[in-house]
Amino acid sequence: MYSFILAQASVGSSGILGQVFLFGSIILIMYFFMIRPQQKKQKETKKFIDEIKKGDDVVTIGGIHGKVYSVEGDTVLLELDKGLKVKVEKSAISLDFSKKPSPTK
Repeated sequence: MYSFILAQASVGSSGILGQVFLFGSIILIMYFFMIRPQQKKQKETKKFIDEIKKGDDVVTIGGIHGKVYSVEGDTVLLELDKGLKVKVEKSAISLDFSKKPSPTK
């Protein structure tokens, strides 16, 4: 029985190059399908937050819809309804609704 186990161990050591290739290809696939798109999305979000200006229709991460009334450093004053204004952090804004996609039929 021990000779059978040793025989299998010696045969398996020759396929190490194939295992390294398989592991490397798995890492590459993970990079292109998971890590790279996430980094791209983070860059787009940072660019959007840096370019917020007065008059943009935005949505906060809490789901509050409003129009940007003023931008002061890291905070944004949102006008919600007829004079109701709320001050939020720039990082709390998630979407831009001023560029609404046109409905397709």
